Amino acid sequence: MDLHTAEATDQLLGEGDIAPVHEANAGGRSPFLLTSDHYGRALPRALGDLGIAESELVRHIGWDIGIAGVADGLAKLLDAHLIAQRYSRLVIDCNRPPAAASSIPVISEATAIPRNEGIPDDEREARRREIFEPYHDRIDAAIDARLHAKRPTVLVSLHSFTPVYAGVARPWHIAALYNRDTVLPQLLLRHLRAEGDLVVGDNEPYAVSELTDYTIPVHGEGRGLVNTGIEIRQDLITDPSGQRQWAERLARILGEIERELRPELLVG
Repeated sequence: MDLHTAEATDQLLGEGDIAPVHEANAGGRSPFLLTSDHYGRALPRALGDLGIAESELVRHIGWDIGIAGVADGLAKLLDAHLIAQRYSRLVIDCNRPPAAASSIPVISEATAIPRNEGIPDDEREARRREIFEPYHDRIDAAIDARLHAKRPTVLVSLHSFTPVYAGVARPWHIAALYNRDTVLPQLLLRHLRAEGDLVVGDNEPYAVSELTDYTIPVHGEGRGLVNTGIEIRQDLITDPSGQRQWAERLARILGEIERELRPELLVG
């Protein structure tokens, strides 16, 4: 059967589908605004299983394993606002420019995504309009409100990465990712290295760019905010205990950094 025939529609999300945006601690007083582009792995009912097995959907290609628990825990510990995306990156990747080929991937790593092949323009637009835009509009609105209130705002984008990629082991426990901001990433790298028990990645295993990323270039650099990405290796945060430990460690480190950043954050 043609995977697209039965579900061609101008609207993607319907009855029984969850809202795309998850928020925690919206009234948080911390200067840190946390985002999580690959927090969830929900699929719209209209898209079924995208034509792939559940064992594939739960892999990293579907979401950032473990980051949801870290993000929620960190928001609570820091008293910070978290804005996160509930839908799988295989539906539409909310950290990719919509025009990029990887925005709606037809293959992820070595896995083909049959339901994403040859999708009509109206469905592509629906995925962007109903999942991508509400998430980024909410981040924009939160930043607008904070700047209007002259509140210090530091953007931290939370992600996780696989311990092995293409057969090559990745030694890093955690990494700071950045493009143009040299303030917060360098402070974060210094504090992480001072922990003494961590292998720390400096723009490894990924680096931020306008071609491959969206959240930091648009909401961080585009709005003139101090910003960084944080990547944690997934095998360290697969269970609640690991997620809690990393949330606690990052809360302590970011709390220390906040005190160092304070002169640069004062506004109004």
